[in-house]
Amino acid sequence: MMATVEFMAGEGVLTAALAGEIDHHTAARLRQQIDEEIDRRMPGMLVLDFGGVGFMDSSGIGLILGRSKRMQAGGGQLQVRGTSAQINRMLALANIRVQQ
Repeated sequence: MMATVEFMAGEGVLTAALAGEIDHHTAARLRQQIDEEIDRRMPGMLVLDFGGVGFMDSSGIGLILGRSKRMQAGGGQLQVRGTSAQINRMLALANIRVQQ
């Protein structure tokens, strides 16, 4: 299944609602789309919502860490939410905190 991202913005917060499967092939496209939206809107907070993601491999970890560094470089923050139990286990191994 192809991964998609839908953006919602308001009051300095940009939410990227992710859906589908995030793997090596889809992560690069998602990174590009999210980075373009960050550049366009310059939010203080980026929320990555994984509520629609059924599968994620280590490429998803790279997606999260790269966006976190990008937001920090601009003085912003990143929040991850909506993750499944399987994805939570992977994020815990990478020491990434999830907002419930």
